[in-house]
Amino acid sequence: MGSSGSAAQAGAGTRSAIATAARIVVKVGSSSLTSVAGGISEVALKNLVDVLARRRLAGTEVILVSSGAIAAGLLPLGLARRPKDLATQQAAASVGQGLLMAHYNHAFIGHGVTVSQVLLTAEDLTRRRQYVNAHRALERLLHLGVVPIVNENDTVATHEIRVGDNDRLAALVAHLVKADALVLLSDVDSLYDGPPMEGARRISIVDSPEDLEGIVIGSAGRAGVGTGGMATKVQAALIAAETGIPALVTSTENAADALSGEDVGTWFSINGSKRPARLLWLAHLADIRGRLVLDDGAVRAVCERHKSLLPAGITAVTGDFDAGDAVEIADSAGRVIAHGLVNYPCGDLPQMLGRSTKALAKELGREYEREVVHVDDLVLLHP
Repeated sequence: MGSSGSAAQAGAGTRSAIATAARIVVKVGSSSLTSVAGGISEVALKNLVDVLARRRLAGTEVILVSSGAIAAGLLPLGLARRPKDLATQQAAASVGQGLLMAHYNHAFIGHGVTVSQVLLTAEDLTRRRQYVNAHRALERLLHLGVVPIVNENDTVATHEIRVGDNDRLAALVAHLVKADALVLLSDVDSLYDGPPMEGARRISIVDSPEDLEGIVIGSAGRAGVGTGGMATKVQAALIAAETGIPALVTSTENAADALSGEDVGTWFSINGSKRPARLLWLAHLADIRGRLVLDDGAVRAVCERHKSLLPAGITAVTGDFDAGDAVEIADSAGRVIAHGLVNYPCGDLPQMLGRSTKALAKELGREYEREVVHVDDLVLLHP
């Protein structure tokens, strides 16, 4: 059962999209699964599974992106809190991932639902061969009626090749499987325009990133075992919305109401169309190695006329990069407007700034007639 052409698309502008979705991605955070004594809360996990299993048995394809592996590994290793060093995080994840899956398998099997473990790294979502393979594996699992349980492969991932948080991973998985909706669950019931305990107002709907201007968004939750907080959930919801997938941010306690399309949490309406996976990677996952600063004319050419970036419009270059690396592209005020794959190493660019490609080709050779960043290798961050 694929998502294209499904009934969910007709209601994608409202919460009813979730109630009618044929395929959903649900992400749950560590703070929602952790008990007061440490480790995984069987009650919290079972309550979530009851909701997801009912939805799966009703015919919806469900992918669960679950944090909690490191948290589950703390108690068996005698650790009082989440470790800060990568090696101990990897050890905790290695111990905890099996325990987490054992809990999920036991809870889902009580409903007659089969689950699988899918561990992904950033490379699985950025390199074409791995991306296609991950897509094929998930599609097959869904076709077989399985609920894939996805997590980042924390045991082998390094700081340099991490997706970074499971909220963003969930948004990328939603794109990978062309989901009809993304639901991000944590211990906070909604996004507010200020501290909830100070009488702040719930933000019910976000139609565009501009709706969030001036709002201070919190960090990690109360349990202190996660890596994100509301900020990463908002970022993930915006990633999904700008790629054609509506998203809802709410609490795990509201999971049943959320999947029924009730008025809970904060709804992020679609404000873009589905991007190719390569551009999604360039916008949100690429390792940025430098910066190109543009004059006002070049900013208009890139942003308004969707042109390639030429050396004539570049005023400054910073960073250490080679041809083919990702760089950020900024206006004269320092605002980053785009990411792109540069065609020249950093050492070649200073002599090219402000000059036409024709003049450069005449003086330095025809290989300098290329664009600095071709339009096909450029993604606007504020379209």
